[in-house]
Amino acid sequence: MIEKRDFYINGSWVAPSVANDHNVIDPSTEEPCAIISLGGKADTDAAVAAAKAAFPGWMATPPAERIAAAERILAVYNSTAEEMAQAISLEMGAPIDMSRQQQVGAGSWHIQNFITAAKDYKFDAPLGDHAPNDRIIHEAIGVCALITPWNWPMNQVTLKVIAALIAGCTMVLKPSEESPLNAILFAEIVDEAGLPPGVFNLVNGDGAGVGSQLTAHPDVDMVSFTGSSRAGKLISKAAADTLKRVSLELGGKGANLIFADADEKAVKRGVLHCMNNTGQSCNAPTRMLVQREIYDQAVETAAEVAGKITVGSAHDEGRHVGPVVNEVQFNKIQDLIQKGIDEGARLVAGGTGRPDGLNRGFYVKPTVFADVTPDMTVAQEEIFGPVLSITPFDSEEDGIAIANDTPYGLTNYVQTSDPARANRLARALRSGMVEMNGQSRAAGSPFGGMKQSGNGREGGTWGIEDFVEVKAVSGWTPGA
Repeated sequence: MIEKRDFYINGSWVAPSVANDHNVIDPSTEEPCAIISLGGKADTDAAVAAAKAAFPGWMATPPAERIAAAERILAVYNSTAEEMAQAISLEMGAPIDMSRQQQVGAGSWHIQNFITAAKDYKFDAPLGDHAPNDRIIHEAIGVCALITPWNWPMNQVTLKVIAALIAGCTMVLKPSEESPLNAILFAEIVDEAGLPPGVFNLVNGDGAGVGSQLTAHPDVDMVSFTGSSRAGKLISKAAADTLKRVSLELGGKGANLIFADADEKAVKRGVLHCMNNTGQSCNAPTRMLVQREIYDQAVETAAEVAGKITVGSAHDEGRHVGPVVNEVQFNKIQDLIQKGIDEGARLVAGGTGRPDGLNRGFYVKPTVFADVTPDMTVAQEEIFGPVLSITPFDSEEDGIAIANDTPYGLTNYVQTSDPARANRLARALRSGMVEMNGQSRAAGSPFGGMKQSGNGREGGTWGIEDFVEVKAVSGWTPGA
């Protein structure tokens, strides 16, 4: 049994103020795999105080030195990649090969992209040629509470921590109590990289405890949160009393519009993307909208692809999908699959219950529903599991209307060989991101949504800008 009860505060590992053990569950076996502590108010206050004390010095540190700190973190991170992969696989159920390649790889990708973006970022620049004595300074916002989820843990930790670090902010990280081991290892990485005490702090806890304490804390200047839209609303309300900045990366219900002229791999690509990470991705293309001329064939293909996806333990090597993270999520997904059946969607793959031969562990059958109408629960609610809904559409306008008929607006997808149509769709779809014809967004591209998918942007230059204030100065003397 792994025991990691201490918190990282002011450059040291410290015991919790009050003992409050919490079991971390291995979703592949349903057995406890680690023990951590959940923090209390005294722990939160100590971490915030350390960050507040460290802020003036870190903000005044030249950007080149802050970038160098990020480079040291990247070097240590890469040297601990296998340990990080094992931790993520154990605690949240990503199959070990996927954990090595995608989960850990996401962290190194974002750290490197921030370093690249920061080297060209103008922290301090003239307003313009018309105003030589006006200066625009991008100044760190202050003490930041960083609250991260369990589904892509290093992806989210690095998107927040490294951006805040380079911007000149100090911070308190509260990772999900469902997947804390990777964040504890990350704190060890930061410690080895030699940051000044108090710049980075970690306190484990749950949302109702440490999460709420950070959100409402008067000495916290910003909250950056990734998680459910429900929790995002509560955080916004709690933060309102102190008027702190709140950056939110929330849920999604991505539409994948497949036109009759799409390439032959579009449907297969869409199914596999939806099922990746066992469907536990806010930007997953969970609504497949198919032009009616190819609808029947698309349904047949989707059912065939889903039927060939294997499910198994996160500890086994291979290209299978693993369990969902915990019993609560498992039960929620089972209820929503049953809801789809009850509301009249046509089940063409998967269904309720565990896959054959898996009697223990939070395993879900890769499931596909056809003939889903936009008003059905499975078309409207974020399921966060390996469940795909397929809906036919007729015209381009019809497809756009169905795609936009959701409270979410994170990522939408377009599959067509008509470049003009693709560009029209990119403008018409109400989402923070649109990916077309299987082409991923490039390094430094901002991640974020609109509507109830949130209001922040993470990654690259936009990610750094989320953590700065813009200060306008007149009467500046160049070169002085």
